[in-house]
Amino acid sequence: MNDDRRAARSGARPPRIRSGELPRVLVTGGAGFVGVNVAKRLLDDAVCVRVLDSLARPGSEHNIHWLGAHYAGQFDFVRGDLRDPEVVREAIAGVEHVVHLGAQVSATASLSDPLDDFDTNVRGTLNVLEAVRLAPRPPSLVHASTSEVYGPLLDLEVRAAARRYEPVNARVRARGIPETRPLDGHGPLGCSKVAAEQYVRDYARSYGLRTTVLRIGCTYGPHECGDVDHGGVAPLVRSVLAGRPVAIRGDGLQVRDFLYVDDLVEALEQARRHADVLRGRAFNVGGGVDNALGVLDLLDHVARLTGRCPEPVFGRARAGGRRYYVTDFAAFGAATGWQPRTRVADGLERLHEWLESEEPGLGWRDPRIAGLPGHARAQ
Repeated sequence: MNDDRRAARSGARPPRIRSGELPRVLVTGGAGFVGVNVAKRLLDDAVCVRVLDSLARPGSEHNIHWLGAHYAGQFDFVRGDLRDPEVVREAIAGVEHVVHLGAQVSATASLSDPLDDFDTNVRGTLNVLEAVRLAPRPPSLVHASTSEVYGPLLDLEVRAAARRYEPVNARVRARGIPETRPLDGHGPLGCSKVAAEQYVRDYARSYGLRTTVLRIGCTYGPHECGDVDHGGVAPLVRSVLAGRPVAIRGDGLQVRDFLYVDDLVEALEQARRHADVLRGRAFNVGGGVDNALGVLDLLDHVARLTGRCPEPVFGRARAGGRRYYVTDFAAFGAATGWQPRTRVADGLERLHEWLESEEPGLGWRDPRIAGLPGHARAQ
C-alpha cells in the first residue's frame, strides 16, 4: 500500500487548497498533463474545480504547484488515491460533473505489475462510478479512455509510401479508424482500459447515469512533464533541445494523428455540455487525417522549430505497436459540433514556446533517451 492510501485510511488528511465556493467539477488525475489543462480552462471560465490526484506520476507535483501559483484559493485540491473508496466518495461529494482522467498509463509498468494496473484502472474507475451512483444527485461523468483499446490493428493492411505507412483500405485512408472497430485490448494496460470503459458505459445502461467515454488519440501540448516511460511528444522535443539522441521504435514510418491539448479540453467540455445526449456512448477523439504524421515527418517539424537536427536511433518496434492509427472523430463531431482547431505545425510551435519558457526547476530534463511512438496514453 502506498503512502497516500496509508494516510487516507489512518484518518490523516493531506493539505488542501480551499475555495470559498463549492466545487462544481471534479477532475480526477487533475495534476496530470491533460488534467491541469482541464482545470485551467474551467478556472478561466469561472467554474469552481476540485482536483483529486495522488501525485504519483512524474511531473504531477510541478503541475499542482503551477495551479496553486496561478489560481490560489480558487480550487480545492485533494491528495488521494482512486483505489481508496472513502477518498473518492469524499472528493465527489457535491459536484455536478466528473472528468475522470486518473489512470495508470504506462505499458511498461502494467507488464511489471498487472495487479496494480488493474486496481488503478478498473477498481479505481469502479470506485468513481459507485460514488457517482450513490450520490444524492448523481453528477454526469466523462471517462478518458484511449485509442489503444482497438489493439495493434494487425489485420489493417498498410503499404510504405514515401516516409510513412498508409492503409490500403481507401475508406480508412480517407477518414481513419471509426468506433465500429472491435475492441481488442492487448497487454495488461489494454485489457484494463477496455474493462474500465465498459463499466462506464454499462453504468449508464444499468443505473441510468449520465456517463460518456472518449477514446483519445495521441495528445500533446504544454504541461506535459512526465518522463519518457509515459511516451508523448514533449519528451521528444526536450531531447532535441538538449542535444540528446531520439530513440525510434521501429522504422520511423509509423503514423499517428496528433491532437493539441486545448482541442481535447474543448472535447471534454462538449461532453459535459451534452451529457444527457451522449450518455452510455463511446466516441473517438483525435486529430484526424488532417493532423496525421509519420514519425520521421514529426522529427522534421521539430528540427525546423528548434533549429537542431535530431539524431534518430532506430530500435526494435514495440510489441503490439501499431504501424498506423488515425482517428475518425466524425461521430463525436456530429453529436456535438466538435472538431480539432489546431494544426500540428501550430501546436508544435506552441509546445516549443512553452518548453523554452519553462522555469529551470521543473525537472523535465530527463537524462534518458526519448522515444516515439510512445506508450498508450489517455491523459
